[in-house]
Amino acid sequence: MAREADRPASTGEGQVESPLFPADDEAAKGMTRTKAFVDDYLPALLGRAWHLVSTQFHAVVEQHGLSVLEWRVLSTLASNGPMSISVLAEKAVSKQPTVTRLLLRLEAQGHVERSTSRDDRRYTLVRVTRNGRRLVSGLIALAEEHERAILEPMSQQKIDTLKDILHELISRHAPQD
Repeated sequence: MAREADRPASTGEGQVESPLFPADDEAAKGMTRTKAFVDDYLPALLGRAWHLVSTQFHAVVEQHGLSVLEWRVLSTLASNGPMSISVLAEKAVSKQPTVTRLLLRLEAQGHVERSTSRDDRRYTLVRVTRNGRRLVSGLIALAEEHERAILEPMSQQKIDTLKDILHELISRHAPQD
């Protein structure tokens, strides 16, 4: 049972003041600080930027009859060649069980095929088929056009710097094998 000294103080009208929930006037004073924090918080910036630049292209993907995850999986395989399911899941920004279920559907549709790795028989490698490559080749070209349109206002130096920083963030925070 909480002692009286441990309980947050009541501010009247049913409001409770605590370090986590300050009274309204204190909260109002901190709002500009909170707003500035969120506006400049890297994960929030990355999320907003991703959403703003991806939404339009995701609609194109869906118009071509693919889900966004199907697009990510097939384009990743078409661009990078065969890979393990765990690496594919990481690159496609999805959980491994979700990708495994998706691969069953894509395999049944003839878009991917799986085989055992020659180097380590414990690993299953996934590769895109000709059918799957045909399905995404036009979308890859559209994605390249979309990227050019997004980056067009920026100098090549800014583009290179942005991509270098993003690659560094990814490599520093990617799961270690």
